[in-house]
Amino acid sequence: MTTISLLGSTGSIGTQTLEVMRSLPDMFSLVGLAGGLQTDLIAQQVAEFRPKHVVQGDTTTGSRPSAEQLIELATLPEADIIVIATNGHDAIAATIAALQAGKVVALANKEAIVCAGDLIMPLSELGTNLRPIDSEHSAVWQSLQSGKSTDLKRIILTASGGPFRTWSQDELVNVTPAQALKHPNWEMGAKITIDSATLMNKGLEVIEAAWLFDTPVNNVDVVIHPEQYIHSMVEFRDHSTIAQLSPPSMLLPIQYALTWPHHVNSSFRAMDFSMAFSMNFEPPRDDDFPCLGLARWAATHGGTYPTVLSAADEVAVDAFRKERIGFLDIPAVIRATMDLHQSSIVDHLDVAIEADHWARATTAKLITRFQRP
Repeated sequence: MTTISLLGSTGSIGTQTLEVMRSLPDMFSLVGLAGGLQTDLIAQQVAEFRPKHVVQGDTTTGSRPSAEQLIELATLPEADIIVIATNGHDAIAATIAALQAGKVVALANKEAIVCAGDLIMPLSELGTNLRPIDSEHSAVWQSLQSGKSTDLKRIILTASGGPFRTWSQDELVNVTPAQALKHPNWEMGAKITIDSATLMNKGLEVIEAAWLFDTPVNNVDVVIHPEQYIHSMVEFRDHSTIAQLSPPSMLLPIQYALTWPHHVNSSFRAMDFSMAFSMNFEPPRDDDFPCLGLARWAATHGGTYPTVLSAADEVAVDAFRKERIGFLDIPAVIRATMDLHQSSIVDHLDVAIEADHWARATTAKLITRFQRP
């Protein structure tokens, strides 16, 4: 029986992690749970899975579990695997603490490696104690097992293109938050859904892939694949390309992160090759969706730039959701914040935290320049 501590139980990844555990009751037990502000859902989860340790947000103040509380759940002596399913920067310290405590980390939080890859990757060995949950990185991880990492030529991350893949610049100017929250293939949290619409989510994944698979960011390409059957590909030096396919669902990559190196039986939907279907590919429209280019620039220049990129994006997306700025203002605000930043080497978590705080404050001020009347 593998014991699990789950950070972020009420979000999309958290609830699906519990669904995986529910489908394999003889393999997993829950010993720790950290949830947000959905008290009724947390109560249901606790009643079903009976974790000994539970942390949740304070509905009276609207505050979520603190970094200290997440660290406590991430270092439980009785926990084998720590699932990091929270959004944002609060889980970075918990991820580092879990690795330092000798835990296996199943990681869905993008910001952890984007902002603190310098600190996390020296503590990590892919598979042994760090396992990606993102469908794209899980696909790369699985595909790489068909060859040697030294023979890798490039990684090809697939992207759906989001709901505005075919929209013109004139149409993008008038995108509403409600439209941006309607992803064509995936059901995700609000922030990551909007990031998918701007392609920032794919930009963050490019940075993360470079860290996870120890390859230069220029070796990580992005291709638009609207159907999302292929979750990512790797190309080796002999130009052999290996792809991982499955229907669009996070259940499979979550399960694989928990059961590696085994592909255990599941009741999840499989690819049906008896039915005719097509798969299409096209390059991303970098000029219309500049967030992807901003992420590449931040990764290339390194230091605290990726942290500033990520923090500025959180503030800008929040402003867009509140209809304070437009859809195309999101990358403009992020670019303006990055232009003002003086990067530092991330040799301690405090450096990333300081950059995060600076970026949030600076972006909040800059938004007033873009704010709609």
